[in-house]
Amino acid sequence: MNSIFVSTAWFIAPLAYLLGSIPFGLLIVKALGGPDIRAIGSGNIGAANVTRNAGKFAGILTLLLDAGKGYAAVWLAEYFTHGNIRWMMIAALCAVVGHMFPIWLGFKGGKGVATGLGVFLPICWQAVAAAIVLWLAVVIFWRYSSLGSISAAVALPLFVYMLYAPGHAPPEYVTFGTVVISLLVLIKHRPNIARLIAGEEPRLNFGGKQRTDDE
Repeated sequence: MNSIFVSTAWFIAPLAYLLGSIPFGLLIVKALGGPDIRAIGSGNIGAANVTRNAGKFAGILTLLLDAGKGYAAVWLAEYFTHGNIRWMMIAALCAVVGHMFPIWLGFKGGKGVATGLGVFLPICWQAVAAAIVLWLAVVIFWRYSSLGSISAAVALPLFVYMLYAPGHAPPEYVTFGTVVISLLVLIKHRPNIARLIAGEEPRLNFGGKQRTDDE
């Protein structure tokens, strides 16, 4: 029985990585007749840079698809392993790594915010909701999109710990996987953190266009 399970589940990690590595931002902008998104703005393939340089429709579509591929990777792991949370966390980590380091783009990808939230929807949607509320609160009060993402990444392990199974600690591999994903998002935001400390990070201008470098 165990050997059958292993033979069925071995493909989950590479499949999750390949799903995560689909560069939707790049593909969407090109499909709409735009240039290589890596050559304009911040050079990032995420939703923020796509929105700034290709419009809101392209940005929202990128956001939804980046989150969706993360969700799909974990949902497939859940389906094929009958809800085995360990394999779901492996799929979550591989999907985020795929987005950040896609093989198709020389391992230079996005910062993992949307995909990171997407992978946790099947694992603990309550933690995702709390992270989104925190992101919105930070962005509204301080007008730093990157600070909102950093705050959500820092708080996500705590949200998962509290909300995964209220009154009970989640399995160790859930806690460990969540911390690793959060650390990866923070590492990808190092330039933003440096600018925030130096007071050089541009704020969002809700009344017009403003450059940020978050996704």
